[in-house]
Amino acid sequence: QLQLVESGGGLVQPGESLRLSCLASERISRIPDRGWYRQAPGKQRELVARISRAGIIDYDDSVKGRFTISRDNARNSVYLQMNSLKPEDTGIYYCNLRLTDTEYYWGQGTQVTVSS
Repeated sequence: QLQLVESGGGLVQPGESLRLSCLASERISRIPDRGWYRQAPGKQRELVARISRAGIIDYDDSVKGRFTISRDNARNSVYLQMNSLKPEDTGIYYCNLRLTDTEYYWGQGTQVTVSS
């Protein structure tokens, strides 16, 4: 069973940066779609950023210009560079890997807290 392991979360002050990493536990024969989602307290999980197998990137409007998603296929990894963090970015960030519409995986989540 493929597993995704996230790291890089933490407690930062507004305006600071964090870099999240997500590593897949095994090599995948074909390049998947990758994404980052977050879930704030009392809210549903929402898409933050995604990068398709073709390299097409989408961001939620709230993070455009501040967050950057990237991938390293050789390392089975996806990253999220988060700059100029705001309190409203607080939440649990989940890594996603999608092979097909019915075959996808989630990481366990990493907490990001932005507070002064």
